[in-house]
Order: sequence, then C-alpha cells, then structure tokens
Amino acid sequence: MTQTGQEVSKKALAATLAAAFLGWMFDGMEIGLVPLVARPALKELLGPGFDISTWFSVIMAVFLVGAATGGLIFGWLGDRIGRVKAMFWSIMVYAVFTGLGGFATAAWQLAIMRFLASLGMGGEWALGVALIMEVWPVKWRPMLAGLIGAASNIGFLLIAVMGLALHQASWRMLFFVAAAPALLAFLVILYVPESKRWQQAASSGPKNKMSDIFHPNIRRNAILGTLISTIILLGTWGSVQFIPAWADRLTEGNMPTARAWAQIASAIGAIVVAFLAPIVANITNRRNTYFLLCLTSLLACQYLFRWSGLGYGTLFLVWVFIVGGLTASFYGFLPLYLPELFPTRIRATAQGFAYNAGRVLSAIGVLGSGQILRFFDEDYAKMCAIISLIYIAGLILIWFCPETKGKPLPE
Repeated sequence: MTQTGQEVSKKALAATLAAAFLGWMFDGMEIGLVPLVARPALKELLGPGFDISTWFSVIMAVFLVGAATGGLIFGWLGDRIGRVKAMFWSIMVYAVFTGLGGFATAAWQLAIMRFLASLGMGGEWALGVALIMEVWPVKWRPMLAGLIGAASNIGFLLIAVMGLALHQASWRMLFFVAAAPALLAFLVILYVPESKRWQQAASSGPKNKMSDIFHPNIRRNAILGTLISTIILLGTWGSVQFIPAWADRLTEGNMPTARAWAQIASAIGAIVVAFLAPIVANITNRRNTYFLLCLTSLLACQYLFRWSGLGYGTLFLVWVFIVGGLTASFYGFLPLYLPELFPTRIRATAQGFAYNAGRVLSAIGVLGSGQILRFFDEDYAKMCAIISLIYIAGLILIWFCPETKGKPLPE
C-alpha cells in the first residue's frame, strides 16, 4: 500500500508535496527559458548575418537529449540511493548549470550549458513523481498529478512574466534568476522524508539495474509508455514551443513583448487543463482520457496553425490559451498514469526512461523542424500544423496500453 496519512505526519506530507511542486515549477521555468530567450541570445552571440534558426533547433534538441539522459541516470540513482538524495543532486545540477548559461559568450557554450542543466531537470521529473505517488494516500493521486502538472506550467508562466518585466534587460538576467532552485535543493535534503515504500522494496529485493526496464514483465509497458510520451513531447516541442517565436514573426519583431504574452497565454491554459486532466482520467478512465486529449489537441492545433489565418492580437492569444492548455494537459495525465505501469523497485528508472526517452525522439523531430521551417520559407504556422499531426498516432496507440484505473500501484 502507499504510505498513509497515519504512517506519515501531515508535516512530512506537506514537505513532500512542496518539494515535488516546487521542483516541477522550476522545471517549467527551465523549459520556458528556451523559447523566450533563445532568439535574442543567439542574435547577440552569433552577430548579424547568421541564420539563428539552426542554432535555435540545436539548443532545443540538446536540451531534450540532456533531459532524456538525466531522466534515466537520476531515475536509476533514485532507485539505488533513494528518491530524496537523488532529487537533491538533480536540482543542484539544473540550478547551477542554468545560472552558468548566463555567462555564455558563444552559441556552442550556451548549448552545452543547456544540455548539462537539462540532465538535472529530466531527473527531477521522475524522482518527484515517484516520491509523491508513493508517500501520499491513494485517494489523492489524481489531484496530486494535476497539481504537479500545473506546477510545471506555473513555472512556464513565471518565466514568461519575468521576461515581460525584464524585456528591456539582458537575456542573461533570466538565466541568473532561473538558478534559484539551488536553494530548494537544501530544503529537500533537510526536510523531505524518504519513501518508506522505496525503503522496503530496496531492503527486500536485489539492487536495480538499468537493464531491468527491459525485463519481460516490464518491457511492454516501458515501450508503450515511451511511445505515448513521445507523441505528446513531439506535439509540444515540435510545434507549440515555437508559438512565441511565431508571435515574434507575426509582429515582425516590432513588439518586444509579443513572445512573452504568447507564452503567458499558453502557460495559463496549460495550468488549468493540466490540473483537470488527471481528474477527468479518474472519473472516466486512463485510455479514454488520453484519446480525448489527443483528439482535442489535434483539432485545436490544426485550427490555430492551418485554418484560422489569425494575425497577432487578442483572438490569437485566446487560441494560444486553448492550444497551450490542451497540448499541456498530458503533463498532468502522465504523473498519474506512468507510475501505475511499473513496480516500486524500478519505478523511478522506468518512468524516467519512458517519459524522457521520448525526448530523444522529440529532439530528432526538433532538429528536423529547422529543415521544415526553411522548406516553408520560415512559415511557423505551416510547420507546426504538420508536426501536430503526430496526435493522430496517439488516437490509435492508446488502445494497446493497459487500463490501470482502480488498480493499486504495482509492488
């Protein structure tokens, strides 16, 4: 059984929730940095006359690869030495290297710092989800999944608001501000209790190996979890993450705050729908919910990118709110669903792999988006309309996945 409120004090439960929430919130700030500051940063670092679209795609891609690598490494570490200790190091890694990104003097230096920062970010996702789902009572899991999903988008919103407030300041300032999670790391190690469920599994079974995720009893769920995660990550990173850059293009660069406002609209929508998605999954079931989210994301993206013909303005931002919300809803769904696919002793490693391995495939798609963007003469709308068709695959794939509603977390 998951630890109950009788086994864990209310103070410990609150500390666990706060650590996971804040960790995910700072993750959202990390994710939001790329679309917000990459263009002004690259313009300064590369100088006039350089095509920044290639480097923009490279930085986004290496960030995704780093997050995938970090998810596997820190997930495995969390299954070996404990969720809390591994979380401390993951937070320190992404905080320190995010801050160092503000000192970059060349595009390749910025790319390296983003890769190293993303190692910790990818790890924190798997560790925070595993910890909170194992410590809190079962009845709270849907709401907790929604809170965690919303937290990431609150961070996405905060960095956008900071960008709006600091739009006349150097992009470097945002990197320095985003290094704040280093303080959280010390609070985690001091006040957050370790998962008793993990302690019991670690003491009674063999030490886990990364290869355990390919054990015959786990392999199918690991592959399916990876594929459904890849679909939503491609939809987000290959299309929706380009909306701030698209807004900048629509205003021909004459409205410095356009990128930030577009990101704010997307983030607010994401906060609302990411919180609601796991609640819907608990009312209906997991497979129906994923299907519904894919269908609505597909239709909304096609309208915004292909059919609307909108210019930058209020109605454009309303649709960015809708698209941002629907496509980010999965980030509330996955913290509920992925832990239900894997046993305790390998949970952090397996869900870290499933979620973050999708980032590697997404990175390939992001790199390809640069070529597609040039093919369409820098038309972001046409490129995003094509990439968002990936949700069609999700409409089919989910029916091969197990239904886990009403079942306890696997031991």
